[in-house]
Order: sequence, then C-alpha cells, then structure tokens
Amino acid sequence: MTSTYYNAAVPFLRFADFCKDMVISADQSNWQGVLQLDFGYSNDKTQLDRAHVQAPLKVQRSFYPEGSHVCHIVTLHTAGGIVGGDRLSTQITLQPHAHALLTSAAAGKIYRSNGAIAKQTTQLTVAAGAWLEWLPQETIVFDGAQYDQYTRVELAETALWLGWEITRFGRTARGEQFNSGVWRSRTEVWQGDRPLWIDSQQLHGGSDSLTSPHGLGGCAVVGSFALVGRSISSELIETARSLYHSTPSTSAASIGVTRLMGGMLCRYRGNSTAEARRWFVAVWDLLRRQVGDRPACPPRVW
Repeated sequence: MTSTYYNAAVPFLRFADFCKDMVISADQSNWQGVLQLDFGYSNDKTQLDRAHVQAPLKVQRSFYPEGSHVCHIVTLHTAGGIVGGDRLSTQITLQPHAHALLTSAAAGKIYRSNGAIAKQTTQLTVAAGAWLEWLPQETIVFDGAQYDQYTRVELAETALWLGWEITRFGRTARGEQFNSGVWRSRTEVWQGDRPLWIDSQQLHGGSDSLTSPHGLGGCAVVGSFALVGRSISSELIETARSLYHSTPSTSAASIGVTRLMGGMLCRYRGNSTAEARRWFVAVWDLLRRQVGDRPACPPRVW
C-alpha cells in the first residue's frame, strides 16, 4: 500500500458545527490556535511543568492512571473542528526521562472549505531517555475539505516516539464520499541530522487514488502507527502482523507491518475506525510490554 493517502481536532459546538453542510469562508471565522506543553521528570514523576494555550486549543489536567512515572494528557479543540483558513500550532517538549501520553478528547473534524487551506503544524521534541506516546483519536475529513498538516519529531539518543493517525475520508455514515478537496500530511522523525522516518502523503478528492489498489482501493479509512527509537526484531514484526488476524474483522481490510530504521510501521486500509484502533491498541500493548516492560493503559476518554 503506497502513501497516497493522515492529526486530530476535537468537539464542542461552534458555528461550523451548527452549519454542518455550509461552506465557511476564511474571512468569517479563522482560528490561530496554539498549544505549548513542557514536561519534566524528577523523583520518579513526569509532570507538566509549563502549559501555554491559545483558543481553540486547550488541555485538561494531568492524569496518572498507571502511576506517577507516566503522565496522561487530554487535548481539546473547543471549536468543534477545523475550517479553511484556520492555523493551529502544537509544540510538545519532554525533558530527559519524562514519559507522557497525549490523546484527544474526541474525533477530529476537518470541515468543508470554500477554497482556503487549513494548516496544522506539530513540533515534538523528546530528550534522552524520554518517551512520547502520541495517540489522537480518529480524524474525519469532510468532502470539500482543504487541509495540510506537518509533524516533525526530534529524538535524542535513547529517546522514543510512538504515534498513530487514523483518518476517515467522508462522513460515510451519511453516504458522503471525498469527492472534492485535498488532504496532505507529512511526518518527519529526526535524530540530530539523521532522518529516521519521513512519510509524505496526499489525497485529492475525486481522484483515481480513491479507488486505485495503490491508493485507498475503495476504502474510506486509513491508519498509520509507528514506533521510532528502538530496533525491532523480525519476531516482533511477525507478531504484530498476526495480531490483526487474531482479532474480529468487520471489513475487508488490508494491513502491513514494516521495519523502519530504528523502529516499526503498521498500516491499515479498510472501512472501520474501530477495527483499525483495535489492531493498533493490540500492537501498542505488545510494544509497551516488549520495549518498556509495562502493559498498555488506554486513556480514560476512549
């Protein structure tokens, strides 16, 4: 499965929710959202040392469902979704040995645009011995959406990043397809001057990529799940692959597992966000036990 076809935003009613099928013009309502979080570590506890937010991005208080070593954080997009012309910026920094898990409060929505492009940039910096688990809930890209996202991860030696994205193209429950618009995503993971993984994807609404076997193949949901910062054995790759086939399947999905330079990549292409998440959570649990000697601990909002 090639990369022709990936962040998340979150709920609360605003005008874009109220006018679900309307075009929201860029000069009517634009957000310049900022989220900056710095995590420190001392006395065997990861804590949020600094938080700077600018609407519509917000963050809940820290949770510790698996002890003080791992800090769980839930981010919010209080406007309900992203419209053309919005600009969102996220910066997350982990100090040495900190371990943070970030997720979003609900599925993200990228609304139809009148032509203005919505942009989201994410900068993740993980210091030596630190872990960042980036596990947003799925994103729904509406027909006619215009969206660019860029994620850059800076890993120190012995740092670890584990992250996923699950994206649905069109509100398929309403019979909607992604017939117009464009979705672009670029993820880069670096260690100093060395690129560990660069993944560039894009999908144009109504293009042949929607039905091509080298694109979506007629499916509405795609997902990517990567771990970067540790060498992964062939046996672990095979186990991750087998976990999909050992869970109940509700759609004719395609999956793949590949070794990366210092990591592993899982791909999903199908029609069920729940199925993609079930598999990703099973792989997440496997990797946590093997690499971190602790089981997966699903966030309270899932």
